[in-house]
Amino acid sequence: MEAIKMANLYNTSVLQLNSYNISYEGVFPAFLFATLNYMIILFCNLTLILTIVMNKSLHQPMHLFLLSLPINDLIGSSAVFPQLIKELLTNSRRMQFSACIAQAFFIHIYAAGTVFILSAMAYDRYIAICHPLRYSTVMTNAHIMKIITLVWSSCVVLIAVLFILLLRLRRCRSEIFHPYCDNPSLLTLVCEDTTINNIYGLFISALSQAIANGMVLYTYLRILIACFRSKRSDTKAKALQTCGTHLFVFLLLECLGLFTIISYRIKNVPPHFRRFLGVSTLIFPPTINPIIYGLKTKEIREKVINVFRRKLFFY
Repeated sequence: MEAIKMANLYNTSVLQLNSYNISYEGVFPAFLFATLNYMIILFCNLTLILTIVMNKSLHQPMHLFLLSLPINDLIGSSAVFPQLIKELLTNSRRMQFSACIAQAFFIHIYAAGTVFILSAMAYDRYIAICHPLRYSTVMTNAHIMKIITLVWSSCVVLIAVLFILLLRLRRCRSEIFHPYCDNPSLLTLVCEDTTINNIYGLFISALSQAIANGMVLYTYLRILIACFRSKRSDTKAKALQTCGTHLFVFLLLECLGLFTIISYRIKNVPPHFRRFLGVSTLIFPPTINPIIYGLKTKEIREKVINVFRRKLFFY
């Protein structure tokens, strides 16, 4: 009888989240920070998306690739912040298993999407700087759409297989000690052999990192060589500025991801610091990306300023 009760408890559709240990005094500041941060992410990314979509002059290869980045950032942040704000507002630590799966799925889509999108943007910059005369013939609208479709379809297929492998396993636990639901935290709820899941998880992680790092390393080495060979100082400065922005965003994501992985392998790391690193990849890139690209990209910056000027003049 006791075994039946325990089985029902473990196989319940409601999970217990025990990662956030916030004191009563700290609930309101945490709620305020999460809400304001999410509002900033929504405002900045939606502004960037609408600016590119509503201005035909921005329907160029670089901007079309850039359009995928804020969409992806909204997917990642929206998978975490609403649930976090709800937990802080209601003081509830319970979450439906289906909601946890959905959150984990979109977080992994965000992680894979960011890596592949930045790789595609690096390829675009490589063609633009190293082969400027061939750029218009190579980066046609059809070619761009093929790359964007390949990026998103690859993410969906790889992550869908990851979660199909997860859902075939029987759960025997209901507590998650992680800032958010993801594949590793969901695997801790399983009471069966997870060897296949671990191998596939490592495979797609290694594959995405090999593609991203290989693409960025190759393209930026070629770009640096082309910049130093160029005799025009203005061309060199513009290329380095554009690539420097892209490289900063890529390195920020890679460093945050690496520190997060290392923190979960070292037992002496304080739990609060580990949780902070866990959510940092979903806080900083979605907040910084639209600001960096919006301010650094002259065409987008001018369009955004003109829109706000017209609004202020109208009022």
